[in-house]
Amino acid sequence: MRSHLLNDTTAERYRRSVTEGIERVAAKLATTDRPFTGVTVDALAPRIERIDLDRPLHDTSAVLDELEEVYLRDAIYFHHPRYLAHLNCPVVIPAVLGEAVLSAVNSSLDTWDQSAGGTLIERRLIDWTNERIGLGPAADGVFTSGGSQSNLQALLLAREEAKPGNEPGDNAAKLRVFASEVSHFSVKKSAKLLGLGADSVVPIPVDQDKRMQTLALAHELERCERDGLVPMAVVATAGTTDFGSIDPLPEIAQLCAQFGAWMHVDAAYGCGLLTSLKNRDRLEGIERADSVTVDYHKSFFQPVSSSAVLVRDAATLRHATYHAEYLNPRRMVQERIPNQVDKSLQTTRRFDALKLWMTLRVMGADGIGELFDEVCDLAQEGWKLLVADPRFDVVVEPSLSTLVLRFIPAAVTDPAEIDRANLYARKALFASGDAVVAGTKVGGRHYLKFTLLNPETTADDIAAVLDLIAGHAEQYLGESLDRAS
Repeated sequence: MRSHLLNDTTAERYRRSVTEGIERVAAKLATTDRPFTGVTVDALAPRIERIDLDRPLHDTSAVLDELEEVYLRDAIYFHHPRYLAHLNCPVVIPAVLGEAVLSAVNSSLDTWDQSAGGTLIERRLIDWTNERIGLGPAADGVFTSGGSQSNLQALLLAREEAKPGNEPGDNAAKLRVFASEVSHFSVKKSAKLLGLGADSVVPIPVDQDKRMQTLALAHELERCERDGLVPMAVVATAGTTDFGSIDPLPEIAQLCAQFGAWMHVDAAYGCGLLTSLKNRDRLEGIERADSVTVDYHKSFFQPVSSSAVLVRDAATLRHATYHAEYLNPRRMVQERIPNQVDKSLQTTRRFDALKLWMTLRVMGADGIGELFDEVCDLAQEGWKLLVADPRFDVVVEPSLSTLVLRFIPAAVTDPAEIDRANLYARKALFASGDAVVAGTKVGGRHYLKFTLLNPETTADDIAAVLDLIAGHAEQYLGESLDRAS
Protein backbone atom coordinates (compact mmCIF):
# COMPACT_ATOMS: atom_id res chain seq x y z
CA MET A 1 0.00 0.00 0.00
CA ARG A 2 3.02 2.30 0.28
CA SER A 3 2.86 2.69 -3.48
CA HIS A 4 -0.14 4.99 -2.95
CA LEU A 5 1.78 7.44 -0.75
CA LEU A 6 2.91 10.59 -2.53
CA ASN A 7 6.69 10.78 -2.26
CA ASP A 8 9.87 10.79 -4.30
CA THR A 9 9.41 7.23 -5.54
CA THR A 10 5.76 7.65 -6.59
CA ALA A 11 6.04 11.00 -8.37
CA GLU A 12 5.42 9.47 -11.80
CA ARG A 13 2.37 7.56 -10.57
CA TYR A 14 1.08 10.80 -9.09
CA ARG A 15 1.56 12.54 -12.43
CA ARG A 16 -0.32 9.84 -14.35
CA SER A 17 -3.19 9.59 -11.86
CA VAL A 18 -3.78 13.32 -11.58
CA THR A 19 -3.49 13.76 -15.35
CA GLU A 20 -6.12 11.09 -15.92
CA GLY A 21 -8.43 12.74 -13.40
CA ILE A 22 -7.92 16.18 -14.95
CA GLU A 23 -8.64 14.79 -18.42
CA ARG A 24 -11.92 13.30 -17.18
CA VAL A 25 -13.01 16.58 -15.62
CA ALA A 26 -11.90 18.61 -18.63
CA ALA A 27 -13.89 16.33 -20.94
CA LYS A 28 -16.93 16.70 -18.72
CA LEU A 29 -16.66 20.48 -18.63
CA ALA A 30 -16.27 20.60 -22.41
CA THR A 31 -19.40 18.53 -23.04
CA THR A 32 -21.76 19.75 -20.31
CA ASP A 33 -24.80 21.24 -22.04
CA ARG A 34 -26.87 22.10 -18.96
CA PRO A 35 -26.09 22.86 -15.33
CA PHE A 36 -27.79 19.74 -13.94
CA THR A 37 -29.13 16.42 -15.13
CA GLY A 38 -32.21 16.58 -12.94
CA VAL A 39 -31.34 13.38 -11.10
CA THR A 40 -33.40 12.78 -7.96
CA VAL A 41 -32.25 11.71 -4.52
CA ASP A 42 -34.15 8.43 -4.90
CA ALA A 43 -32.38 7.68 -8.17
CA LEU A 44 -28.86 8.64 -7.06
CA ALA A 45 -28.77 7.34 -3.48
CA PRO A 46 -28.95 3.60 -4.39
CA ARG A 47 -25.93 3.95 -6.70
CA ILE A 48 -23.85 5.23 -3.82
CA GLU A 49 -25.31 2.92 -1.18
CA ARG A 50 -24.50 -0.23 -3.15
CA ILE A 51 -20.77 0.56 -3.24
CA ASP A 52 -18.86 -1.61 -0.77
CA LEU A 53 -16.20 0.67 0.69
CA ASP A 54 -14.43 -2.36 2.20
CA ARG A 55 -13.74 -3.77 -1.28
CA PRO A 56 -11.45 -1.32 -3.12
CA LEU A 57 -11.08 -1.47 -6.89
CA HIS A 58 -7.26 -1.14 -6.84
CA ASP A 59 -7.33 0.71 -10.15
CA THR A 60 -7.49 4.46 -10.71
CA SER A 61 -9.27 4.20 -14.04
CA ALA A 62 -11.95 1.94 -12.58
CA VAL A 63 -12.47 4.33 -9.68
CA LEU A 64 -12.80 7.26 -12.10
CA ASP A 65 -15.35 5.27 -14.09
CA GLU A 66 -17.31 4.72 -10.88
CA LEU A 67 -16.95 8.40 -9.95
CA GLU A 68 -18.48 9.35 -13.28
CA GLU A 69 -21.59 7.38 -12.33
CA VAL A 70 -21.97 8.56 -8.74
CA TYR A 71 -20.73 12.14 -8.98
CA LEU A 72 -19.40 13.71 -12.18
CA ARG A 73 -22.35 12.85 -14.41
CA ASP A 74 -24.92 14.40 -12.09
CA ALA A 75 -22.91 17.16 -10.41
CA ILE A 76 -24.29 20.67 -10.45
CA TYR A 77 -21.94 22.64 -12.67
CA PHE A 78 -21.53 26.26 -11.62
CA HIS A 79 -19.57 27.08 -14.78
CA HIS A 80 -22.68 26.65 -16.93
CA PRO A 81 -24.21 30.02 -17.92
CA ARG A 82 -27.69 28.96 -16.80
CA TYR A 83 -26.69 28.15 -13.25
CA LEU A 84 -28.26 31.22 -11.63
CA ALA A 85 -28.97 30.05 -8.10
CA HIS A 86 -26.70 30.58 -5.12
CA LEU A 87 -23.49 32.48 -4.43
CA ASN A 88 -21.40 29.90 -6.26
CA CYS A 89 -18.97 31.17 -8.86
CA PRO A 90 -17.19 29.59 -11.79
CA VAL A 91 -13.53 29.38 -10.87
CA VAL A 92 -10.48 30.80 -12.64
CA ILE A 93 -7.83 28.41 -13.92
CA PRO A 94 -4.86 29.88 -11.96
CA ALA A 95 -6.76 29.22 -8.72
CA VAL A 96 -7.48 25.61 -9.74
CA LEU A 97 -3.77 25.18 -10.41
CA GLY A 98 -3.08 26.56 -6.94
CA GLU A 99 -5.56 24.04 -5.51
CA ALA A 100 -3.66 21.18 -7.15
CA VAL A 101 -0.34 22.41 -5.77
CA LEU A 102 -1.55 23.04 -2.22
CA SER A 103 -3.32 19.67 -2.00
CA ALA A 104 -0.22 17.77 -3.08
CA VAL A 105 2.24 19.59 -0.83
CA ASN A 106 -0.36 19.63 1.98
CA SER A 107 1.08 22.48 4.04
CA SER A 108 -0.73 23.29 7.26
CA LEU A 109 -0.96 27.00 7.94
CA ASP A 110 -1.16 26.84 11.73
CA THR A 111 2.57 27.13 12.45
CA TRP A 112 5.70 28.29 10.67
CA ASP A 113 7.36 24.88 10.98
CA GLN A 114 4.50 23.34 8.96
CA SER A 115 4.29 25.92 6.20
CA ALA A 116 7.30 28.29 5.94
CA GLY A 117 6.67 30.33 2.76
CA GLY A 118 2.96 29.56 2.95
CA THR A 119 2.75 31.61 6.14
CA LEU A 120 4.41 34.59 4.48
CA ILE A 121 2.25 34.35 1.36
CA GLU A 122 -0.92 34.30 3.45
CA ARG A 123 0.29 37.28 5.48
CA ARG A 124 1.13 39.21 2.33
CA LEU A 125 -2.36 38.58 0.94
CA ILE A 126 -3.93 39.74 4.20
CA ASP A 127 -1.88 42.93 3.97
CA TRP A 128 -2.89 43.34 0.31
CA THR A 129 -6.57 42.98 1.15
CA ASN A 130 -6.29 45.41 4.05
CA GLU A 131 -4.62 47.91 1.74
CA ARG A 132 -7.53 47.54 -0.69
CA ILE A 133 -10.02 48.09 2.13
CA GLY A 134 -8.03 50.94 3.68
CA LEU A 135 -8.00 49.70 7.28
CA GLY A 136 -4.65 51.32 8.09
CA PRO A 137 -1.14 50.33 9.15
CA ALA A 138 -2.15 48.40 12.29
CA ALA A 139 -4.52 46.09 10.39
CA ASP A 140 -4.20 42.31 10.27
CA GLY A 141 -6.33 39.23 9.72
CA VAL A 142 -6.32 35.55 8.84
CA PHE A 143 -7.79 33.24 6.24
CA THR A 144 -10.88 31.25 7.26
CA SER A 145 -13.10 28.50 5.89
CA GLY A 146 -15.87 30.90 4.85
CA GLY A 147 -18.03 33.89 5.68
CA SER A 148 -19.81 32.22 8.59
CA GLN A 149 -16.53 31.52 10.36
CA SER A 150 -15.27 35.01 9.56
CA ASN A 151 -18.43 36.55 11.04
CA LEU A 152 -18.14 34.34 14.11
CA GLN A 153 -14.55 35.39 14.75
CA ALA A 154 -15.33 39.07 14.19
CA LEU A 155 -18.17 38.94 16.72
CA LEU A 156 -15.97 37.04 19.18
CA LEU A 157 -13.47 39.91 19.04
CA ALA A 158 -16.30 42.43 19.38
CA ARG A 159 -17.67 40.61 22.41
CA GLU A 160 -14.32 40.54 24.16
CA GLU A 161 -13.71 44.23 23.42
CA ALA A 162 -17.18 45.18 24.70
CA LYS A 163 -17.46 43.15 27.90
CA PRO A 164 -18.89 45.45 30.60
CA GLY A 165 -16.72 45.04 33.65
CA ASN A 166 -14.40 42.26 34.76
CA GLU A 167 -16.72 40.25 36.94
CA PRO A 168 -17.15 36.51 36.21
CA GLY A 169 -19.18 36.07 33.06
CA ASP A 170 -18.85 39.79 32.33
CA ASN A 171 -22.63 40.09 32.22
CA ALA A 172 -22.95 38.96 28.62
CA ALA A 173 -26.73 39.31 28.85
CA LYS A 174 -26.27 43.07 28.48
CA LEU A 175 -24.57 42.80 25.10
CA ARG A 176 -26.47 43.66 21.96
CA VAL A 177 -25.67 43.15 18.27
CA PHE A 178 -27.46 45.21 15.62
CA ALA A 179 -27.93 43.90 12.08
CA SER A 180 -30.38 44.52 9.28
CA GLU A 181 -33.40 42.26 9.03
CA VAL A 182 -31.95 40.81 5.80
CA SER A 183 -28.45 40.17 7.15
CA HIS A 184 -26.88 36.72 6.93
CA PHE A 185 -28.20 34.05 9.29
CA SER A 186 -24.67 33.49 10.61
CA VAL A 187 -25.01 36.68 12.69
CA LYS A 188 -27.70 35.08 14.87
CA LYS A 189 -25.93 31.74 14.81
CA SER A 190 -22.69 33.36 15.95
CA ALA A 191 -24.47 35.13 18.80
CA LYS A 192 -25.80 31.79 20.01
CA LEU A 193 -22.38 30.14 19.75
CA LEU A 194 -20.89 33.04 21.71
CA GLY A 195 -23.29 32.48 24.61
CA LEU A 196 -25.34 35.63 24.10
CA GLY A 197 -29.05 35.71 24.80
CA ALA A 198 -31.73 34.90 22.25
CA ASP A 199 -32.67 38.59 22.09
CA SER A 200 -29.09 39.79 21.75
CA VAL A 201 -29.37 40.35 17.97
CA VAL A 202 -31.60 43.36 17.28
CA PRO A 203 -33.01 43.36 13.72
CA ILE A 204 -33.02 46.76 12.04
CA PRO A 205 -35.63 47.45 9.34
CA VAL A 206 -34.52 48.03 5.76
CA ASP A 207 -35.66 50.60 3.23
CA GLN A 208 -37.19 49.93 -0.19
CA ASP A 209 -33.71 49.18 -1.55
CA LYS A 210 -33.19 46.56 1.21
CA ARG A 211 -30.55 48.69 2.95
CA MET A 212 -30.41 49.15 6.69
CA GLN A 213 -32.38 52.19 7.84
CA THR A 214 -29.87 54.27 9.77
CA LEU A 215 -32.57 56.30 11.51
CA ALA A 216 -33.99 53.07 12.93
CA LEU A 217 -30.47 51.98 13.90
CA ALA A 218 -29.94 55.27 15.75
CA HIS A 219 -33.22 54.80 17.65
CA GLU A 220 -32.23 51.26 18.69
CA LEU A 221 -28.76 52.35 19.79
CA GLU A 222 -30.32 55.13 21.86
CA ARG A 223 -32.76 52.63 23.40
CA CYS A 224 -29.87 50.28 24.17
CA GLU A 225 -28.02 53.06 25.98
CA ARG A 226 -31.17 54.18 27.80
CA ASP A 227 -31.87 50.65 29.02
CA GLY A 228 -28.37 50.25 30.43
CA LEU A 229 -27.35 47.72 27.80
CA VAL A 230 -24.10 47.56 25.84
CA PRO A 231 -23.97 48.04 22.05
CA MET A 232 -21.46 45.28 21.36
CA ALA A 233 -21.46 45.52 17.56
CA VAL A 234 -23.25 46.73 14.48
CA VAL A 235 -23.06 44.33 11.53
CA ALA A 236 -23.33 46.22 8.25
CA THR A 237 -23.76 44.09 5.14
CA ALA A 238 -22.01 44.88 1.88
CA GLY A 239 -23.93 42.51 -0.36
CA THR A 240 -26.89 40.80 1.30
CA THR A 241 -27.42 37.18 0.32
CA ASP A 242 -30.94 37.72 -0.99
CA PHE A 243 -30.68 41.11 -2.66
CA GLY A 244 -27.01 42.06 -2.98
CA SER A 245 -27.89 45.28 -1.19
CA ILE A 246 -25.18 47.37 0.47
CA ASP A 247 -25.95 49.08 3.76
CA PRO A 248 -25.07 52.81 4.08
CA LEU A 249 -21.58 52.26 5.47
CA PRO A 250 -20.52 55.89 6.15
CA GLU A 251 -23.64 56.64 8.20
CA ILE A 252 -23.32 53.35 10.12
CA ALA A 253 -19.68 54.11 10.84
CA GLN A 254 -20.67 57.48 12.27
CA LEU A 255 -23.25 55.89 14.57
CA CYS A 256 -20.76 53.24 15.71
CA ALA A 257 -18.29 55.96 16.64
CA GLN A 258 -20.99 57.91 18.46
CA PHE A 259 -22.19 54.97 20.54
CA GLY A 260 -18.90 53.12 20.95
CA ALA A 261 -19.99 50.03 19.03
CA TRP A 262 -17.70 47.72 17.09
CA MET A 263 -18.39 48.05 13.36
CA HIS A 264 -18.25 44.80 11.45
CA VAL A 265 -18.83 44.77 7.68
CA ASP A 266 -19.95 41.47 6.22
CA ALA A 267 -18.62 41.90 2.69
CA ALA A 268 -18.58 38.19 1.89
CA TYR A 269 -20.40 38.93 -1.36
CA GLY A 270 -19.54 42.56 -2.06
CA CYS A 271 -15.80 42.16 -1.55
CA GLY A 272 -15.42 41.79 -5.32
CA LEU A 273 -15.86 45.56 -5.49
CA LEU A 274 -12.40 45.86 -3.92
CA THR A 275 -11.01 45.00 -7.36
CA SER A 276 -13.70 46.74 -9.42
CA LEU A 277 -12.53 49.17 -12.06
CA LYS A 278 -15.69 51.28 -11.95
CA ASN A 279 -17.85 50.40 -8.92
CA ARG A 280 -15.37 50.60 -6.03
CA ASP A 281 -17.16 53.66 -4.62
CA ARG A 282 -20.11 51.44 -3.62
CA LEU A 283 -17.94 50.31 -0.68
CA GLU A 284 -17.30 53.83 0.57
CA GLY A 285 -17.11 53.73 4.36
CA ILE A 286 -15.77 50.18 4.63
CA GLU A 287 -12.38 51.64 5.57
CA ARG A 288 -13.89 52.75 8.90
CA ALA A 289 -14.80 49.21 9.97
CA ASP A 290 -13.26 47.45 12.96
CA SER A 291 -13.52 44.13 11.13
CA VAL A 292 -14.45 42.92 7.66
CA THR A 293 -15.48 39.55 6.22
CA VAL A 294 -14.41 38.76 2.66
CA ASP A 295 -15.21 35.62 0.69
CA TYR A 296 -12.78 35.25 -2.17
CA HIS A 297 -14.71 32.12 -3.16
CA LYS A 298 -17.69 34.25 -4.14
CA SER A 299 -16.75 37.37 -6.07
CA PHE A 300 -13.02 36.70 -6.58
CA PHE A 301 -13.84 33.52 -8.57
CA GLN A 302 -11.87 31.23 -6.25
CA PRO A 303 -12.59 27.56 -5.45
CA VAL A 304 -14.16 26.82 -2.08
CA SER A 305 -12.85 27.47 0.44
CA SER A 306 -11.17 30.86 0.46
CA SER A 307 -12.24 33.53 2.93
CA ALA A 308 -10.73 35.88 5.47
CA VAL A 309 -11.54 38.05 8.44
CA LEU A 310 -9.70 41.37 8.54
CA VAL A 311 -9.32 43.66 11.56
CA ARG A 312 -8.34 47.30 11.94
CA ASP A 313 -6.26 46.64 15.06
CA ALA A 314 -4.05 43.54 15.02
CA ALA A 315 -4.00 43.56 18.83
CA THR A 316 -7.66 42.50 18.95
CA LEU A 317 -6.73 39.13 17.45
CA ARG A 318 -5.29 38.24 20.85
CA HIS A 319 -8.80 37.20 21.85
CA ALA A 320 -8.40 34.16 19.61
CA THR A 321 -4.90 33.32 20.88
CA TYR A 322 -4.09 30.24 22.95
CA HIS A 323 -0.63 28.81 23.46
CA ALA A 324 0.25 25.13 23.56
CA GLU A 325 3.75 23.92 24.38
CA TYR A 326 3.67 21.32 21.62
CA LEU A 327 2.55 23.80 18.95
CA ASN A 328 3.03 27.52 19.56
CA PRO A 329 4.65 28.13 22.97
CA ARG A 330 4.81 31.72 24.18
CA ARG A 331 8.56 31.90 23.63
CA MET A 332 7.95 31.86 19.88
CA VAL A 333 6.34 35.30 20.14
CA GLN A 334 9.54 36.71 21.61
CA GLU A 335 11.53 34.89 18.95
CA ARG A 336 9.34 36.54 16.28
CA ILE A 337 8.30 33.23 14.76
CA PRO A 338 5.12 33.86 12.74
CA ASN A 339 2.51 31.28 13.78
CA GLN A 340 -0.86 31.92 12.13
CA VAL A 341 -2.65 29.74 14.69
CA ASP A 342 -2.16 32.66 17.10
CA LYS A 343 -4.83 34.51 15.09
CA SER A 344 -7.17 31.73 14.04
CA LEU A 345 -10.13 29.80 15.43
CA GLN A 346 -8.79 26.79 13.52
CA THR A 347 -5.65 24.79 14.18
CA THR A 348 -4.88 22.61 11.16
CA ARG A 349 -5.71 24.79 8.17
CA ARG A 350 -5.29 24.48 4.41
CA PHE A 351 -3.06 26.79 2.39
CA ASP A 352 -6.11 28.29 0.66
CA ALA A 353 -4.29 31.59 0.23
CA LEU A 354 -2.19 30.03 -2.54
CA LYS A 355 -5.19 30.03 -4.89
CA LEU A 356 -5.62 33.79 -4.60
CA TRP A 357 -1.85 34.29 -4.87
CA MET A 358 -1.74 32.35 -8.14
CA THR A 359 -4.73 34.29 -9.45
CA LEU A 360 -3.20 37.67 -8.70
CA ARG A 361 0.18 36.67 -10.14
CA VAL A 362 -1.39 35.41 -13.40
CA MET A 363 -4.44 37.68 -13.89
CA GLY A 364 -3.88 40.64 -11.60
CA ALA A 365 -6.48 42.40 -9.50
CA ASP A 366 -7.81 44.25 -12.53
CA GLY A 367 -8.56 40.92 -14.19
CA ILE A 368 -10.72 39.88 -11.24
CA GLY A 369 -12.38 43.28 -11.19
CA GLU A 370 -13.26 43.09 -14.88
CA LEU A 371 -15.05 39.77 -14.33
CA PHE A 372 -17.01 41.07 -11.35
CA ASP A 373 -17.94 44.27 -13.16
CA GLU A 374 -19.28 42.13 -16.02
CA VAL A 375 -21.73 40.27 -13.77
CA CYS A 376 -22.83 43.52 -12.13
CA ASP A 377 -23.51 44.97 -15.59
CA LEU A 378 -25.38 41.80 -16.53
CA ALA A 379 -27.63 42.20 -13.49
CA GLN A 380 -28.53 45.68 -14.68
CA GLU A 381 -29.47 44.25 -18.08
CA GLY A 382 -31.55 41.57 -16.38
CA TRP A 383 -33.31 44.15 -14.23
CA LYS A 384 -34.27 46.14 -17.33
CA LEU A 385 -35.66 42.98 -18.92
CA LEU A 386 -37.76 42.28 -15.84
CA VAL A 387 -39.05 45.83 -15.50
CA ALA A 388 -40.25 45.65 -19.10
CA ASP A 389 -41.82 42.18 -18.72
CA PRO A 390 -45.44 42.29 -17.44
CA ARG A 391 -45.21 38.62 -16.43
CA PHE A 392 -42.81 39.37 -13.56
CA ASP A 393 -42.40 41.54 -10.51
CA VAL A 394 -38.81 42.45 -9.61
CA VAL A 395 -38.14 43.55 -6.04
CA VAL A 396 -35.22 45.95 -6.24
CA GLU A 397 -32.70 47.34 -8.70
CA PRO A 398 -29.46 45.41 -8.14
CA SER A 399 -26.49 46.92 -6.29
CA LEU A 400 -24.35 43.91 -7.18
CA SER A 401 -25.45 40.92 -9.27
CA THR A 402 -28.66 39.56 -7.72
CA LEU A 403 -32.22 39.73 -9.06
CA VAL A 404 -35.24 38.77 -6.95
CA LEU A 405 -38.38 38.20 -9.00
CA ARG A 406 -41.85 36.68 -8.96
CA PHE A 407 -44.02 35.37 -11.76
CA ILE A 408 -47.33 37.26 -11.66
CA PRO A 409 -49.99 35.74 -13.93
CA ALA A 410 -52.53 38.25 -15.18
CA ALA A 411 -55.50 35.96 -14.63
CA VAL A 412 -54.71 34.92 -11.04
CA THR A 413 -55.23 37.17 -8.02
CA ASP A 414 -54.85 34.70 -5.14
CA PRO A 415 -51.37 35.33 -3.65
CA ALA A 416 -51.20 31.80 -2.24
CA GLU A 417 -51.87 30.30 -5.66
CA ILE A 418 -49.19 32.54 -7.16
CA ASP A 419 -46.84 31.30 -4.43
CA ARG A 420 -47.53 27.72 -5.43
CA ALA A 421 -46.98 28.51 -9.11
CA ASN A 422 -43.56 30.04 -8.40
CA LEU A 423 -42.54 27.15 -6.14
CA TYR A 424 -43.65 24.67 -8.79
CA ALA A 425 -41.74 26.53 -11.51
CA ARG A 426 -38.52 26.45 -9.52
CA LYS A 427 -38.88 22.74 -8.74
CA ALA A 428 -39.81 21.84 -12.32
CA LEU A 429 -36.90 23.85 -13.70
CA PHE A 430 -34.47 22.07 -11.36
CA ALA A 431 -35.92 18.67 -12.31
CA SER A 432 -35.47 19.44 -15.98
CA GLY A 433 -31.84 20.44 -15.48
CA ASP A 434 -32.25 23.23 -18.05
CA ALA A 435 -31.39 25.90 -15.47
CA VAL A 436 -31.00 26.28 -11.72
CA VAL A 437 -32.44 29.23 -9.81
CA ALA A 438 -32.80 29.93 -6.10
CA GLY A 439 -35.77 30.99 -4.02
CA THR A 440 -36.53 33.16 -1.03
CA LYS A 441 -39.38 34.95 0.70
CA VAL A 442 -40.19 38.64 0.49
CA GLY A 443 -43.00 39.97 2.65
CA GLY A 444 -44.01 36.40 3.42
CA ARG A 445 -44.42 35.56 -0.27
CA HIS A 446 -42.37 33.17 -2.39
CA TYR A 447 -39.96 34.74 -4.86
CA LEU A 448 -37.31 33.40 -7.19
CA LYS A 449 -33.72 34.57 -7.19
CA PHE A 450 -31.03 34.85 -9.85
CA THR A 451 -27.51 35.16 -8.43
CA LEU A 452 -25.37 36.15 -11.40
CA LEU A 453 -21.71 35.30 -10.87
CA ASN A 454 -20.83 33.89 -14.28
CA PRO A 455 -19.45 36.35 -16.85
CA GLU A 456 -20.37 33.79 -19.55
CA THR A 457 -24.08 34.24 -18.77
CA THR A 458 -25.79 36.62 -21.20
CA ALA A 459 -28.99 38.64 -21.28
CA ASP A 460 -30.28 36.03 -23.74
CA ASP A 461 -29.73 33.35 -21.10
CA ILE A 462 -31.70 35.38 -18.58
CA ALA A 463 -34.53 35.90 -21.06
CA ALA A 464 -34.60 32.19 -21.89
CA VAL A 465 -34.78 31.21 -18.22
CA LEU A 466 -37.59 33.71 -17.63
CA ASP A 467 -39.53 32.04 -20.46
CA LEU A 468 -38.90 28.62 -18.92
CA ILE A 469 -40.14 29.83 -15.52
CA ALA A 470 -43.25 31.34 -17.06
CA GLY A 471 -43.92 28.15 -19.00
CA HIS A 472 -43.67 25.92 -15.94
CA ALA A 473 -45.78 28.28 -13.82
CA GLU A 474 -48.45 28.52 -16.49
CA GLN A 475 -48.49 24.74 -16.81
CA TYR A 476 -49.09 24.43 -13.08
CA LEU A 477 -51.88 27.02 -13.13
CA GLY A 478 -53.52 25.30 -16.09
CA GLU A 479 -53.42 21.94 -14.35
CA SER A 480 -54.71 23.56 -11.16
CA LEU A 481 -57.63 25.03 -13.04
CA ASP A 482 -58.40 21.62 -14.57
CA ARG A 483 -58.36 20.01 -11.13
CA ALA A 484 -60.70 22.68 -9.77
CA SER A 485 -63.19 22.13 -12.58
